[in-house]
Amino acid sequence: MTDQTFDQDQEILMPTRLQAGDRVRFVSPASTPDREGVLRRARILESWGLQVEFGQHAFAAFGYLAGRDEDRLADLDQAFRDPGVRAIFATRGGKGSYRIADKLDFQAVRNDPKFLVGFSDITILHLNLWHRCRLVGVHGALVGEADNIGPETSESLRRALMTGAPIILHSQAGEDTSALTTEGQASGILLGGNLDMISTSAGWALPSLTDAILLIEAVNMALGQVDRALTMLVNAGHLHGLKAIAIGQFSGFGKHGDWSVVDVLRDHFNRLGIPILGGLPIGHGPLPRTVLHGTMAHLDASLGTLAVMTNVPADNAKSR
Repeated sequence: MTDQTFDQDQEILMPTRLQAGDRVRFVSPASTPDREGVLRRARILESWGLQVEFGQHAFAAFGYLAGRDEDRLADLDQAFRDPGVRAIFATRGGKGSYRIADKLDFQAVRNDPKFLVGFSDITILHLNLWHRCRLVGVHGALVGEADNIGPETSESLRRALMTGAPIILHSQAGEDTSALTTEGQASGILLGGNLDMISTSAGWALPSLTDAILLIEAVNMALGQVDRALTMLVNAGHLHGLKAIAIGQFSGFGKHGDWSVVDVLRDHFNRLGIPILGGLPIGHGPLPRTVLHGTMAHLDASLGTLAVMTNVPADNAKSR
């Protein structure tokens, strides 16, 4: 499918809030999910009054992927094309969204903006949907162990999708990355997500980060992988012009000698000379919160807060 690339003057596509009675659909752009886990999440959405559907290949398996590329893509495109589907939930991350991120029906997205909900591997879809369409996405999901999905996580997602209530996150001292917090404040479009997917998207799906606030989180990477990803992003100029950095949860990391992942991040980010706010409950760690991807945010490192707008100016937005 041919398509025009990102236009800096393009309208921001802001989906409408969900209401009780709306149809929503689970699809699997990446890896095969645990069926019972997805069904538990579906019951939570149903308790909000939503009508839950499943893509044809939501539980398929092809190696570590939830079906072949064409099948996962078809499910995602069909959800974007269906006017009755008002939000799309990724069943999980894992691996594979990067294989289809450049093939989406971007015109269907522009014609009928709707929220895509997900994080981790889904980051690359959020990035390219902003790059090509300026679609506001939802960095978040219903995550938890067994039946114990934390109420903080569930309510955070519900509020973002259904109420438009302000999103204000506070740095948490118990998160390792809180040690990276500096001083200062900045405003900009919040873009990013999973560090591995940010670096994977560079050169083809990563939008300009100039004047943006970069959101990053990561899980189960070696320290050298983090170092390589950040070195590439810096040397290729992708972090030039950033207003600030919002750092979420870096989970599942060990140490190399005296160095931890916090040391690797500090070594790169302190050179940028911009405000840094760490310790945010966003990512793969305990009780993660939801934020919107692609709206204005205000970061205040001195106060330890990240405030994310839940709408965009009327003269710069298109919604259904």
